[in-house]
Amino acid sequence: MEAHTPYRSPDWSPQRLMFHQNLESFAERVGLLVGLQSNGKVSQEQAYAEIRKLWKELKDSRGSLLSD
Repeated sequence: MEAHTPYRSPDWSPQRLMFHQNLESFAERVGLLVGLQSNGKVSQEQAYAEIRKLWKELKDSRGSLLSD
């Protein structure tokens, strides 16, 4: 995976970089879902369900990658 924006942090680690990429992917996918819902391609319920699923995946990745 390649980061969309550079990740800079004094406590850099490969796990933090991966979580940063997951976070950017989450934001991008939510934006796409909002656009699809706004244009009537998916219902509000479908968009909400998909965003909830993406949020759970992000939380799970945080737990597995950043569990200090």
